[in-house]
Amino acid sequence: MRKQSDNIRRNNKSNKNQKPKKKRIVLKIFLFILLVVACIGGAFAYRVQKNGGGLKGVVTTVIGNDNVKVEDLDKLQFLLLGDNQGLTDSIMACSYDPKTQDASILSIPRDTFIGKNKNKATAYDKINSRYQSDNPETMLDLVNELTGLELEYYIVVETDALIELVDTIGGVKFDVPIDMNYDDPADNLHIDLEAGEQLIDGDKAEQLLRFRHNNNGTSYPVEYGDNDYGRMRTQREFIQAALSQTLQVSNITKIGNLIKIVQENVITNMEYDTIKDYIPYVIDFNTESLQTAALPGVSEKCNGVWIFLHNKVQSEEIINQLFFPELLEEEEEETTETTENVVNEVR
Repeated sequence: MRKQSDNIRRNNKSNKNQKPKKKRIVLKIFLFILLVVACIGGAFAYRVQKNGGGLKGVVTTVIGNDNVKVEDLDKLQFLLLGDNQGLTDSIMACSYDPKTQDASILSIPRDTFIGKNKNKATAYDKINSRYQSDNPETMLDLVNELTGLELEYYIVVETDALIELVDTIGGVKFDVPIDMNYDDPADNLHIDLEAGEQLIDGDKAEQLLRFRHNNNGTSYPVEYGDNDYGRMRTQREFIQAALSQTLQVSNITKIGNLIKIVQENVITNMEYDTIKDYIPYVIDFNTESLQTAALPGVSEKCNGVWIFLHNKVQSEEIINQLFFPELLEEEEEETTETTENVVNEVR
C-alpha cells in the first residue's frame, strides 16, 4: 500500500515537471512564429518605405515593381474601347504622363464618318462598324488617322469585366444626371435609373454607360449634351469618379483581384510588365486634373444615313490642348519672347 502511494506521488511529481516543460516548448514555438512574422513584416515595411511609403509604397511593393523610376517612363497614350457582344459604343483616345501627372480623355462619337465621300455614305463608313467587322488594331489605325495622334496601345474592356471591376471596389458613388428608362429586349438591355447621387454597382454601371435616350425618345438636355454626346460625357465623368474611388487606401487588399480581372477579361496589346511600371505613379494622380472632351462636329443625314462629321480645325485645337500641352506652352513662350523683342526694338 505504501509502495503504491509512493508510485502515485512520483507520477504526480513527474506530471508536474512535464507540464512546465510542455509550456516552455509551446512558448518557444510561439515566439519563433512571432519572430518570423516580425522579420517578414519588417522586410515588407522596409520595402514599402523604400518605395515611397503610404499607398504608393504598398502598391509598388505588392505588385513587385521596385526599380522603375518615373524619369524612365514615356507618356502613355492608348485607345480605350468598351466592348459589348462584339460592338462598341465607347471609343476614347487617352493619355497619361507620369512625369507631369497630366491625363486626358477624348471621346470619339461612334457614328464618326471615316469614308471618302459623305454623299455616298453607308453604315460601314461609321467608325464603330469597323470594330465589329475588323479588330482593335484597325480601330487604332483609324483613330490615329482621324486625330493625327500616334496611339501605340489599345485596351478593350468587355462588359463583364466592367461589372466585375466596379463590384470589386464596392461600387462607385455617382450623380446620375437624369432619370433613365429604356428597354431593348433584343439586346437584353433594361435601363432603370433615377436621377441623383447614388452607389452604382456593376449592373447599374452597364445601364448608366450604355444609356442614350429613354423609351419615349427624350434624352439628356441639350446643355448637358444630348444622345451620343450626353452618353460620352457620362462615360468620361464615370471613369473619373471610378478612378478617384479606386485610388484609396481601403482598396489595397483588392489590388490582386483587380489585376486578375484585368488579366482575364481585358484585351490589350500592352504587356503586363509595361502596365505594372505605371501603376505606382497612377496612385499619385489627382483625378480632378483629368481633362476630357469630345471630338467636335455635327451630325448630318447623308445618303439616307446619319453620320457624324468632325470639325477638323476645332478638333486640332482640342487635341493639342489635351495631348500636347507642352507644345502650346512653347508656342506661348515664343510668342511672348517675340512680342518683347518687338517692343524693345520700337523703344
